Amino acid sequence: MTAPLTPPHQPPHDDPWQTPPAGGSPYPGAEAEKGPDMRTELRQAVVVMVAVAVLGVALGLLWLWLSPRVPLISDETAVFLKDTEGEEAIAADGTFMLLALAFGLISAVLVFVFRRRGGIPLVVGLALGGLLGAVVAWRVGIWFGPTSDVVAHARAVGKGVTFDAPLALNAKGGLLAWPIAAMVVHLALTALFGPRDPEPRWDDWGPAPYGPAPDDTAPGGQHRA
Repeated sequence: MTAPLTPPHQPPHDDPWQTPPAGGSPYPGAEAEKGPDMRTELRQAVVVMVAVAVLGVALGLLWLWLSPRVPLISDETAVFLKDTEGEEAIAADGTFMLLALAFGLISAVLVFVFRRRGGIPLVVGLALGGLLGAVVAWRVGIWFGPTSDVVAHARAVGKGVTFDAPLALNAKGGLLAWPIAAMVVHLALTALFGPRDPEPRWDDWGPAPYGPAPDDTAPGGQHRA
């Protein structure tokens, strides 16, 4: 008979079914691949949301600068559109949406570059920041644009003088252009260039639980003593 390979009071060190230590992972390298905890991700998401929302000031100023003006005229009794067939109001909405799409693209690329390993909180923060940024841009453009008191403006310029109508966003759905573009671009970048989970290596999981039994017989078929 052969002596036991392992003392009865000590478990084998290469037992593939033994319980991993507390807080550990049964797979080698899992701790190294572990990302930041939820509190860190939420903090990063808040920073992203605030930073993206601040960009709305730049979008509002660009909208004010690039969007066409709607000309008005007064005869001292009423205010009229100077060109009833003009498309300046539609062009103003289109300008806002195009700029919002561009800002969504830029913000998504910047967030992906500085925080390549994404996560649900980061994407939510990016989307909320884009929505807040669009609202900020809308209000900034109106605030710094022509006055909204059309009657007072008409009296100030006088009869028969053309003046600009207040800047307005008639298609409120344009406020969603920034967050939607940001989410789509960020998810696409993450899918194409984001970090990949390492492939499991079967040889790192320990010896196979089943295999050929150790050869306890001598060449002649006799048991070794």
